Amino acid sequence: MAHFYLDESLDSASVGGRVSLTGQEARHAVTVSRLGVGETISIGNGAGLVVTGAVASAEHTELVIEVATVVEVPRRSPAVFLAQALAKGDRDELAIQAATELGVDGVIPWSAARSISRWEGAKIAKGRDRWTAVVREASKQSLRPWVPDVLDLVSTKQLAKMASAIEPVEIRMLVLEPTAAKPLSAFESDGRDLILVVGPEGGISPQELEALSAAGADIVRLGDEVLRTSTAGPAALAALAAKLGRW
Repeated sequence: MAHFYLDESLDSASVGGRVSLTGQEARHAVTVSRLGVGETISIGNGAGLVVTGAVASAEHTELVIEVATVVEVPRRSPAVFLAQALAKGDRDELAIQAATELGVDGVIPWSAARSISRWEGAKIAKGRDRWTAVVREASKQSLRPWVPDVLDLVSTKQLAKMASAIEPVEIRMLVLEPTAAKPLSAFESDGRDLILVVGPEGGISPQELEALSAAGADIVRLGDEVLRTSTAGPAALAALAAKLGRW
């Protein structure tokens, strides 16, 4: 399996041409992975373009490959987003890391009523930057052509607007709740993009469930077990991947 690196500035390539990797990515490839001439690597731009080829030269400041293949992967449809409630420690980061490896198309940081962790003031930009770094690294590990989008922090009110029942509805929202009557296994795709909502450690408050349901969201459960906030989203994404024919 080829090593995979990202260069967001890469916008085109052709077989037989050369593509270079610079900066931190080049340093990591040469000094950490110790890649040398003749070894095969892939370089993606995080937006569907992936080039693969043998290393032609390897320096700490620049690694050059001779392009053998060029692949352009379209975005998947329907897209699946994870609205992950902010959680204490690194549990929200663990959730989005695993979600990226499992194929999520975007993540939405959610400031839920029961979120212990809070992004306020300068922490908003810092938190989003951290999540961006997490999904970028997870995308490299899982060889993903598309790096998931990290959207702006949302409140419950803003999240409810995303599930608005006003026609035409372009988004379908699924809210995970252990006490829900409807199982996620009963889900059938209607072609709309999906937002999967996961609450914090203390769960989603009754008022939030009511607001999201009133806006048109479906309240669903995974199973009899109550999962951690870091586990629930990835578990549900795996189930949806099977339902959507991704797996």
